[in-house]
Amino acid sequence: MAGVTDRPFRQLCRKLGAGLVVSEMVTSDTSLWNSRKSQTRLNHTGEAEPRSVQIAGGDPQMMADAAQMNVERGAQLIDINMGCPAKKVCKKAAGSALLQNEPLVAEILSAVVEAVDVPVTLKIRTGWNRENRNGVTIAKMAEDAGIAALAVHGRTRADAYKGNAEYDTIAQIVHAVDMPVMANGDIDSPEKAKFVLEYTGAQAVMIGRAAQGCPWIFREIEHYLRTGQYLPAASLSEVYSILSAHLCELHQFYGDFMGARIARKHVSWYLKTVDNSDVFRKAFNQIENAQEQHASVQGFFERLITIEEQAA
Repeated sequence: MAGVTDRPFRQLCRKLGAGLVVSEMVTSDTSLWNSRKSQTRLNHTGEAEPRSVQIAGGDPQMMADAAQMNVERGAQLIDINMGCPAKKVCKKAAGSALLQNEPLVAEILSAVVEAVDVPVTLKIRTGWNRENRNGVTIAKMAEDAGIAALAVHGRTRADAYKGNAEYDTIAQIVHAVDMPVMANGDIDSPEKAKFVLEYTGAQAVMIGRAAQGCPWIFREIEHYLRTGQYLPAASLSEVYSILSAHLCELHQFYGDFMGARIARKHVSWYLKTVDNSDVFRKAFNQIENAQEQHASVQGFFERLITIEEQAA
């Protein structure tokens, strides 16, 4: 979720019911931390606790050093990424590419856990490919190393995001270890969350792509799991209110120039289920500044709300 789960989005998700949010993936190469991208990813000012920072890399000592430096900067949880399938991450022998090198996995986990005095969590996939689903082995290694909790995406590295997530391996992992396990992959509704929890025995679910443009999914799932009842769907007025506040945070966090560009993808996600929004989205993507973006979104939603009221 690098490029998505920045500070404004994390704070919004927490506000709308997420129990825990994790930072964008930060490289373990601290010599690169002076870049604009890394500086924004390392900015946790004002975030609700606990603050969890995710690190990625393939060198045990660099990962340990990165963990220590993030703790010094205020991280209260360190999350190790061994789940990202992106080619630019895997070609550096990081992310889910590590799953094919179990000895190195063990070294990294031990190095990071021993380097910090805060809990360390781990994100993995079910294996390198379908012929090598070694998620259970990795999970046992993680528990032995002192990892506090594990998140498992129900696909292999080779699967990327193709096909459907499978939950059998996650269930096997849950029964193989005593630490908390979070199930991840294709969980996009309250019913799906309930099914995955019951099927796998996991202690929690992790939501990624389903929250893009729908950050209220967290409160919907929490309410359904707690009461068995559905919350009313977010109204157009509420969607506008959430989106408008999100835009403000993006513009403030990134500045007018970058904020306007980053806002484009978020607006597209919010409107992906809104009928007849294609023309607006194309026009919105040409807007260069924050003030015009706000005015454009306001006008669009006011028209939609008026049409809805007239049809009622």
